Amino acid sequence: MKSDVPESRATEAVARGPRVPFRWMDTLWVQVTGTLCNIACQHCFISCGPKATQIPVMGVDEVQRALDQGRDAGVRHVYFTGGEPFLHPELQSLVARALDVAALTIVTNGILLDDDTVRWLAGAFERSRNALDLRVSLDGMTAAQNDSVRGRGTFAEIVAALQRLGAGGFSPVVTVVEHEQGLEGAEARARFLDFVRGLGIRQPRVKFLPLLRIGREARRSEGYADRLGDEALLPAVESSLLCATGRCFTAQGVYTCPILVEDASARLGASVAEASRGIRLGWAACQTCVLDGLRCNT
Repeated sequence: MKSDVPESRATEAVARGPRVPFRWMDTLWVQVTGTLCNIACQHCFISCGPKATQIPVMGVDEVQRALDQGRDAGVRHVYFTGGEPFLHPELQSLVARALDVAALTIVTNGILLDDDTVRWLAGAFERSRNALDLRVSLDGMTAAQNDSVRGRGTFAEIVAALQRLGAGGFSPVVTVVEHEQGLEGAEARARFLDFVRGLGIRQPRVKFLPLLRIGREARRSEGYADRLGDEALLPAVESSLLCATGRCFTAQGVYTCPILVEDASARLGASVAEASRGIRLGWAACQTCVLDGLRCNT
């Protein structure tokens, strides 16, 4: 339900940018492992890594509170993200709890998806009344492309995980960040679909993502030179933005979206109810969503 609660002091600090009313709570992102990850990608927009503790791992009770609040708000889709969700020691319990509430997508680099984990996921999928999906990140069709940003040896590990998922009957979404020339456009998408199909994925799905020039990526590239003006967005653009129908729950509170969880000014409150209100797109990274068409949801 749309809230008429006025903007908080934290959001008032972001005083410029187009307004985005909050329409309803459709999607809840839960940052179960904070910034803890088994790899440290050069283009990571929230600087995750094996020693990254700026956003803590969520406890089971914290995740349950997020799920309960999401259920009360009418959420239809939950995303588990991080960091790397499969590092959470209680992930199996968290998955079962999430699937009691809504459809669940786990956003992962895939490296920890061994045979036992894939078998467990298949069982969880079969038992649940709600859908269970996976999004696996792979940033190239060769080791040279992928490993230049994700780390040496990661291409082989992720490809092996995708093959295991395919053999287990899964058709995960493969996400590709356009971190270099040749990874954009219709031709690149067609080639990547063929590549994923060749790994044994029966119904390949590929999602291409533009670079977000914040976090660790801001050190690799030039970052953003400007922010959006105050002009109103086209209704079709405004309604399609994640921040119009979703929020991100972390151990440190609820934020406008999973992109901005390191920015204190994007914290909207301690609960989903407090965060269910309109915002202004005053952050530099909002350009990527509005101008480049980034959509976090699958």
